[in-house]
Amino acid sequence: MVSVKMLKPYYIKTDKEYVRIVLAYQYFSVVINEKDYQFIPIEANEFRINRRTQKVENVDAKFAFQNGKEVVYLTLAKLITLPDFLQQLHSIASSYYINDDKENDENDIVENGFESAIIMEELEKMNVRRLIDKALDERNEQAFNELIKYL
Repeated sequence: MVSVKMLKPYYIKTDKEYVRIVLAYQYFSVVINEKDYQFIPIEANEFRINRRTQKVENVDAKFAFQNGKEVVYLTLAKLITLPDFLQQLHSIASSYYINDDKENDENDIVENGFESAIIMEELEKMNVRRLIDKALDERNEQAFNELIKYL
């Protein structure tokens, strides 16, 4: 039976596509058949997760764990099958994911900005027309000529 005892990133790197959770000694350990095994970085040393799909990309990576002189290798594909491993991994990386809803919200803000500008322009034109009507009612030729320039 394999279970995750501790999973903490040494550091986290991000680029446009991936979140890379880099591991080091004493930051990752598992329990195998009631024995504690510490991660040792002799094979793979990072988890690579796609920021958009939130999928672990390097499932073929082999991680080494040591207990005394005994070294055990586990692939990331095997680790993913552990009950709490994937949950812990995603809780570490979740703040780095790219949420398409955020992009949609940004697009909505831009669209709303354009709509607001159009509405403001219409309101200004309506206001100028009202002022022109007022100038006509008061027979104020100077105000009328000045306001016509704004149409």
